[in-house]
Order: sequence, then C-alpha cells, then structure tokens
Amino acid sequence: MSGAGPWAGGSPQRSSVILDPRWTADAARAAGPPLLFGLRLWASACLALYVAFWLELDNAFWAGTTAAIVCQPNLGASLRKGWYRMIGTVVGAVAIVVLTACFPQDRAAFLVSLALWGAGCALVATLLRNFASYSAALAGYTVAIIASDQLGAVGGLNGQAFTLAVTRASEICIGIVSAGVVLAGTDFGGAPRRLATLFAALSAEITGRFSGNLSPAGLEFPDTQPVRRELIRRVIALDPVIDEAIGESSRLRYHSPVLQRAVDGLLAASAGWRTVAVHLMRLPYEQARREADIVLRTLPQELRAAPLQGEPTRWIADPTRLRQMCEAAVRALVALPAGTPSLRLLADQAAEALAGMSQALNGLALLVDDPARPVPRRGGLRLRVPDWLPALVNAGRAFVAIGAVELFWIVTAWPNGAGAIEFAAIVVILLSPRADQAYAAAVSFTAGIVLANVFAAIITFAVLPNTETFAAFSLAIGLVMVPAGALIAQPWQTAMFTALAAFGFLSLVAPANPMRYDQQEFYNSALAIVAGASAGALSFRLLPPLSPAFRTRRLLALTLRDLRRLATGPIPRTSDDWEGRVYGRLSVLPDAAEPLQRSLLLAALSMGTDIIQLRRIARRLDLGSDLDAALDSVARGDSGIATTRLVRLDQALGALPGAAALRARGLILAISEALTQHSAYFDAGAAG
Repeated sequence: MSGAGPWAGGSPQRSSVILDPRWTADAARAAGPPLLFGLRLWASACLALYVAFWLELDNAFWAGTTAAIVCQPNLGASLRKGWYRMIGTVVGAVAIVVLTACFPQDRAAFLVSLALWGAGCALVATLLRNFASYSAALAGYTVAIIASDQLGAVGGLNGQAFTLAVTRASEICIGIVSAGVVLAGTDFGGAPRRLATLFAALSAEITGRFSGNLSPAGLEFPDTQPVRRELIRRVIALDPVIDEAIGESSRLRYHSPVLQRAVDGLLAASAGWRTVAVHLMRLPYEQARREADIVLRTLPQELRAAPLQGEPTRWIADPTRLRQMCEAAVRALVALPAGTPSLRLLADQAAEALAGMSQALNGLALLVDDPARPVPRRGGLRLRVPDWLPALVNAGRAFVAIGAVELFWIVTAWPNGAGAIEFAAIVVILLSPRADQAYAAAVSFTAGIVLANVFAAIITFAVLPNTETFAAFSLAIGLVMVPAGALIAQPWQTAMFTALAAFGFLSLVAPANPMRYDQQEFYNSALAIVAGASAGALSFRLLPPLSPAFRTRRLLALTLRDLRRLATGPIPRTSDDWEGRVYGRLSVLPDAAEPLQRSLLLAALSMGTDIIQLRRIARRLDLGSDLDAALDSVARGDSGIATTRLVRLDQALGALPGAAALRARGLILAISEALTQHSAYFDAGAAG
C-alpha cells in the first residue's frame, strides 16, 4: 500500500485533464480535418473499385490505388494532381507502346530503353515544379508498371502492350474521376482565398517595412537583412499554394502568368528595398535622414503604415486602388527632382520596389475578382532552369538504379523481378526532385510499404474470407485506409503513410472478382515490392543528391557567370530574361543557405538590372566606350579597377546636364556600392 500514494495523488489530476471539456473540444477540432480526409480517401477508393468491378476490368485495384494517390488534403491540390496524373499516364502509355514496337524481340534493348526513359523522366521531373514535376515522374514509372505486366516471369514481351496501356489508362482515369467526384462533393475548397490572404499579408508587410526603413525610427536600426530573408522564404513558399488555387479555378488557370508575375513582383520589391537599405547604411546619418524623408513624403499615406494585425483585410478589400496608388507613387518618384546621385538612387530604387508591389497587387486583384482590375494580355510562362546539374545527377541515378534491378532480375531469373523493377522506378523517379530530403523520404516510403504488407496480409487472409458483399469488403479495407489517410494529413512521416494508404495496401490486397487467396503469390509479390522500394532507397545512399552547400555555391557561381556575360554581351531589350533567371535561382535556393548567400543573389539581381539600364543610358549619351571599360573589369572579376573606372565615368557624367545623366550617376553609385560591399563574391574566380 505504501506505493499507492503517488498514483493516488496523480490519477485525479490526469483524469481532470483528460476529461476537461476544453481539452476534449480542442482535440476533436484538431482530429476532425485529418479524419475527414481519411474518410474521403477511403470513399474515393471504394467508388473507383466499384466502377472498375462493374466494368469487369482485369486489375480493378489500379483504379482504387489511383483514387487514393490522387487524394490530397486540399481540393485544389487533388484536382490539380488528378489532371497532371492523367497527362502523365497518357504520355507513359504511349511511350510503352512505342518502346514495345521498337524492340519487339530484343529484351536487352527493351530493358535498356526502359531505364533510359526512366532517367529522362527523372530529369524532367527535377526541372519542373509541383504537380507538373509529378506528371513527368508518373510518365516514367507508368512505363515500368505496364512493362511489368507484359514482361511476366521470364522477361519475354507478350505483345499486349497496347491492350495493357489502354486498360491501365482506363483504370487510372476511373480512379481520377472517382476521387474528383468525392472531393468536389465534400470539399468546397478555399485555396484562392487562402492565397489572397498570403499575398495581402506579404504585400502589406513588405511595403510597411520598406516605408518604415525610410522613417527616422527605421534609420536608427538600418539592418533589415534578417527580415528580408524571412519574407523571401515566405514569398517562395507561395508556389505550391498557387498551384492549389489554379486547380480550383479555371479563371486563375487562364491567367496563371499574372500570379507568377505577382510573385516576381514581391521579389523585385525586396531587391529594391535591399538596395535602398544598403545605401542608407553607407550615408552619414543627417544626409540619410534628409534624403529618406524626401522619398518617404512622396509615398501615399496608405503605403506608409506599419504592418499591423488585420492589415491583410484592408489590402484584400480594394487591391486595385492600392495598385493605382503604387503606380502613381512610381511616376512621382521617377519624376522627383533630385540634386544628387544619392537622392536619385533612393528615388529610383523606391520606384522599382513599388513597381514590383504593383505587380503583386495585380495578382491579388485577380484572386479577389476585383471588377476594376484590368485584364492583362495572357502570356506564356517560360521554363526556368536554375541549374542543370541536379537534374542530370537524378537522371543518372534513375538509369543506374533501374538498370541494376533489371540486371539482378536477369541474373537470378526471379519470377517476381518485374514487380521489383516497377517499385524501384516509382521510388527513384518520384522522390528524386526532393534533393537532400530524398533519401529520408525513400526510407520512410519503404517503411510504409513494409507496414502495407503487414496490414494487407491481415485483411486479405483474416478478414476478407469472411466477407461476401462489396459493402463488407469496403468496411474491411476502411479499417486500414481511414486511419492511414488521416495520418497523411498530419505533418509527420507523410511519405510513410502515403506509401501505406496509396501505393502499397491496395496493390497487395489486389481486390478482384472473385477474390484469390494464394498466400505464396501474395508473399512473392510483397517481397518484390519491398525489394524494389529498398533498391530505390539504397540508390539515394550510394549515389547521393548534391549537398545543399554545393548547390548553393553552384547557384551563386552560375549567377555570377551570367552577370559577367551580361556586362560585356549584347544589350538585352528588357531585363525580363535576366530577372527571371535569378528569380528561378532564388526559388530553389536551399533552406540551409546562409543569409549572406541570399543577400548575394539579391545583390547580383539588382546589379544586373542596373547594368542593363546604365548601358542604355550611356549609349544615348555617347559614353558607351567609357562604361564598357568599367564593365570589362567587372567581367574579369576586378572590383577595385571597376570601381575606379566607374568613378571616372561618374565625373564625366557630372559635367553633363539633364535627368538622364543624373539617373546614370545614381545607377553607378548603386553598382559601386554593391561591388564594394560584396567584392569577395564579385571577384570570385578572377584570373591571377
């Protein structure tokens, strides 16, 4: 009895916590959305299986598996993923028919071409983003799935590629449509509203902090780099939310370039803010306060307010009016009389920041369907390739991994080797775009496959033999799919539960009419799936992705190379190509990148834009040769000589009248400050 004291004293306290109505209500609210998603995933799979059984398709489980894969916690993501899955499936089905027709009697050539196709799809999946990347990956492993069906146990093509491709595509389309029906009927979406709130919050905070940087209080604490870094992270994180919003609205899909330009506008505003902040830090305090006050008084009062709680609501209410204010402020800043290059620099860079904010507000107006928003001409989006090397590494890994499993199959004559090839291709192609997180995701995915084996064996051999109706079958698989689906909606080990609920469970149960209960066949298939997934995970360990530090250094080096070419090459008509390239690199910069490295990319972005403008003005003023000499030093990585030559050019411009000469002097000042602040970066790799 002496040991009962602590338990007697602790039990009521714990019970009071557990039975606290507020705690219970909070727990119910937290568990509600994940559980609802689990029910949707289960209902989607059951509907797809019912339709596939009714149509008497050979492998109905592919319809259910597809429905489970397509399901996402958000409606827009599910619809977008379903659309891209359909595209990837069709491309993969066509590809396997072509490959089979090219190598009907040559197993070795067919298997090599299968590995090459997987490598190509891994490359494209790395270059693309979000669900477009998923579509490219799907095109790769769809070929492996259909190939495993027609290769059989000995690896001889059975000549049924076309029939299998049509059947698999039909089953997958049934799964996509079923998931879409269930989700559209139970989820009313909200991605456009969520995206509008994020855009409004970022626009309000960037504008408020930028104007605050110009105020006397802001000049007391001029180092805003940590704040800009966090804001840039949040801007980059808009990309998947944009994809979800596009999935829910055909109108947004038609005007998707507007949303991309809105994101670019937020990055441009951050770049202009960086230039202003750096310049103010280098000025004497009194001069900085005087010139910053002149620029600040040019801004409308609505744009000067510090970011407050509830600020996004005001921006969402009337984005067109705020955009018009930004455009008016840009015109006022460009026309602002400036007696010094310093003031000209501040006014022009503030104008660049507000011009970027105007683009962001145009995207916000599109999201809230503001009738006063002018509909811009629709323009296509160009593919931005920040760096080819990670994609090439992923392609090489996919070729080696798929080829190694194929070779193992040939050497061992393993009857289920085709299934191992299938899942090795799924893991190595699907997870390659995750870069340094790919290995951990692959291990988690393989663990989910192992769990799927366990639960599938229990359901198949202990539960299903006692069921006779489809309703009973649905309840049986729901015992696994509902909780697994709910766990997918949690942020912890998503890859593992996705493998369990979507990829492995139904593939192993393999529902058919009538059901087959062959334990040997089940365990052979299970072993092949686990072996294939394990081989895919092992490939990421043996051929690891490029490290975040190495990728960051490459992105900086590539940007510096492009900047040097920009300094000495032909003058581009616009700065769009240059800015798009750097925006793309900012968007893929690893989270582990240091704050200084992000600042270097922003500095290079601003310098490149300034060089383009300066070269145009110098040509009009017949000073192109003097500027070329200075920019040649920039291209050679000699910031000291470049700065000296820019000073001489500034003196020559000082003798010329007119606003163009003063604007050129402001650009020279901005370039010189960037070269001085980051000389180690801009001189990197210089000869001698």
